[in-house]
Amino acid sequence: MTSMKYIHAWTDLPPFGSEKEEAVYWATHQIHGRLMQTSLHHPNVRESTTITLRFDPRMLSRIKRVARRRFLNYQSMIKQWLSERMESEMKD
Repeated sequence: MTSMKYIHAWTDLPPFGSEKEEAVYWATHQIHGRLMQTSLHHPNVRESTTITLRFDPRMLSRIKRVARRRFLNYQSMIKQWLSERMESEMKD
């Protein structure tokens, strides 16, 4: 049994001529954990902006009840609703 060789940089990957050639390569090679970790997208917390919205207390209470039934944070649920509506509006 051959030992695994680690890929430490994306530039170390050779061009593959076929899927079979690639499969043979990956049978003996593996991407190093550090390379994978640095390649993952880590959103910056500062990408989010805080805003203030005023709600009728009864409406906010109803929103919180809906969120609890769905096991969601009410603010996250509101963001999800806004995102869905924005997607809908952008299609028109």
